[in-house]
This record gives sequence, C-alpha cells and structure tokens, in this order.
Amino acid sequence: MTSEPRVLRPAEWDPWFSCLERAFGGVESAPESRELWQELTEHERCIGLWEGETCVGTAGAYSFRLTVPGGAAVPTAGVTMVSVAGTHRRRGLLRSMMRRQLDDVRSWGEPLAVLTASEPAIYGRFGYGAATRALNLEIDTARVSLEVPPGTDGVRVRYTDPVAALPACEEVYGRLAAERPGTPVRQPKWERAAVVDTAQDRAGASPLQCVLAERDGEVTGYATFRVRPDWDRAGPKGTVALRDLGALDPASYAALWRFLFGIDLTSALETGSRPVDEPLMHLVSDVRRCGARVQDSLYVRLVEVGAALEARTYRTPVDVVLEVEDAFCPWNAGRWHLVADAKGSATCRRAPDRAPDLELSVRELGAAYLGGVPFASLAAAGRVREVRPGALAEVSSAFSWHVEPWLPHGF
Repeated sequence: MTSEPRVLRPAEWDPWFSCLERAFGGVESAPESRELWQELTEHERCIGLWEGETCVGTAGAYSFRLTVPGGAAVPTAGVTMVSVAGTHRRRGLLRSMMRRQLDDVRSWGEPLAVLTASEPAIYGRFGYGAATRALNLEIDTARVSLEVPPGTDGVRVRYTDPVAALPACEEVYGRLAAERPGTPVRQPKWERAAVVDTAQDRAGASPLQCVLAERDGEVTGYATFRVRPDWDRAGPKGTVALRDLGALDPASYAALWRFLFGIDLTSALETGSRPVDEPLMHLVSDVRRCGARVQDSLYVRLVEVGAALEARTYRTPVDVVLEVEDAFCPWNAGRWHLVADAKGSATCRRAPDRAPDLELSVRELGAAYLGGVPFASLAAAGRVREVRPGALAEVSSAFSWHVEPWLPHGF
C-alpha cells in the first residue's frame, strides 16, 4: 500500500534520490554532482511516496526568487526532482504529489511555482503554462563570420580558472538577472552548480574552461565552455560547447563571441539555452548556418493569482477583469480586477460582481505572465476568449515586455 506524500527526512535522501535517478534512465550521477544536489536539497520542501521502505515517488521545490517584468525578484517555488517509479504509474501518484506540493507552496506564501518539464504534455493539467523559450545554436564557424561593434578591440579577453573566477562571474550574472524576466536570482551555494565539472559532464570534451572580458581593469563579461576535439583526413574539426556567457555591454559581448569563434582547431560552436532575442543573430554573416532551434523552457504556474499579478510591472496601463478557470487550485478561480499603470503600480482584487473582459485558464495566464507569450496568440489558438471588444489588445500590450524572458540554467 503506497503512503500519502510526506516530507522528506534527511536520512532518506539516498533512496529518494535513487528513485529519481531510476525514473530518468537509471544512470547514477557522478559523486561530485550527487554531493552538490544533496547539499542543495531543502528537505523540508521535498516530499516522497513510500511503499514500506521503498521510495516510489519524489518531488521537490527550491526556494527561488524569480525576476519578473519590472525587475522585482518574486519568491518562487522551483519545482524539481519529480518522478514516479515505473512500477507505480497510472495510480494517481503524480497528481497526489502535485496536490500536496501546491498546497504547501501556497502555505509558504510564494505566489509562483516554476519548473522545466521532461515532457511538455505532463504539467498543463496542473496549471503550468510554457512561458519562456530557449534558442539552441549549432554554428558553422568555418563559414560564419562576425561583424563586431565599435570598441570591441578595446576589450581584453583572458583565460582564468572557472572556480577562481566565480565571484566576478556572479557579479555579472546578478546584474543581468535583474534585467531579464524568467531569470532566477542566484541563491547561496547555487553558484557552485555553474562550475560542476565531472567526466559525465564532459562527455569526451575538455575540462570546463573560462575566459573573462575586461575593460579598464573591470570585468565586463565571461564565458564558460568546453572544447571537443575531432579530426578527419582533411584536418581538425573540433567543436566549442558553450555552457554560459554573459556580458554588460555590446563590445564585451562581441569580444567573447569573437574569441569563441576563433578557438584553434575548431570549426563548430554549440550553445545550450540562449534567449530567443539573442543579439548574436544580428552579428553573424549567415543566420542560416547557425542551426537555430527553439524549444520550450520554463513553465510558470500562478499559485496566488492576485499576488502574482500585483508583483510584476506592466508595459502600458491596463484596467481589465479576468475570469480565471482553475480547477486544480480552486482558490484562484473566478473574476479578478487588474488595474495597473506603466510606472510599476498594480492592484489585483476579486471582482465577482463585475462583468469579465477576458476568459482564460490559469495555464494561459502562466504562459503570458513573463511577457514572452502574447495574449493575442493565445486567443488566436482559442485559449483566451475576448468578451469586451478591445480588451485583448489592451492586455496584450500591457503584459508584453521589451526583452524576451529567459531561463539561463536548469534546476
């Protein structure tokens, strides 16, 4: 008989994490990674399902602060490590954990929950909407050149040890995080995840490398990467695998990319998650040879509709009544009156006696929350219904933002 979800005890972490690993293919994490994830685990925010002494389900929630439009860092549950044993599927176990977890998140006073989905079809039924996208690139650097902006030659790029460079890189990351919705503000110890470097992570590539961009003695950017050597009868054809890149100004940004394009014995550059409005696409000579691919990334769930909508800034004034459907978290269901100006002031209160202007589910509200998914697009798909003529255009404009939301790293 499977137990009800209960809080993870520290002594249970090993079998709990092993259940997770088995559900994701059974490959054991490298000891260094396992040690880090155990240290980052917040046991009181994790739950497990047990059958006797055997763990058959896992779910966790990191205590994050997520940047939202306007720059506020909103308390957020970073949902992670969700799994159900293959022997216990189709029994409602995932639903029971999601039910317990969202009740817990609400009790913690966190208006948002976010996650990255192993499979995109799983979490929509629990109210999570795909709110950010990731751009992945496979660039033929032998045939693609860069047109860099003035000042690039004045930026110094130098190698450094990735661990020793962490304070400087974190300073740059922190300044960029405040400007980009969807970016987690780095919590203590999380900086270590940026430099984990195991044989599993390398997959035949070099150890993690790091360069800093500097101008007038100040660090203005960084890049971490690996090089995967390869040769054929014609000569070298290695690949640069970018892990992270951040820069505070256009010249430093271009200098880092120019360095990566020019690494000896390589002819390709692969990136992980990059923002879909990546400035690099305006510097390259041939976008068709950059192998651009876009996919879903961060999923957002409004746990408390009123608090979440009051936490962000709106690009244009808005005065609208939203009728929200939320069967899984019924405390959100009903009509909400959102009033906001373009200076950062917003109120969102229940309005059961007012006529709705738009009708939508909490999943669509989560998708649009960070400004990357237009309400007009959701309406064209039949996911949002305009009741008052003109309301759709008003809300689409207000929820939009001047940069695309982006999740720079997993969790």
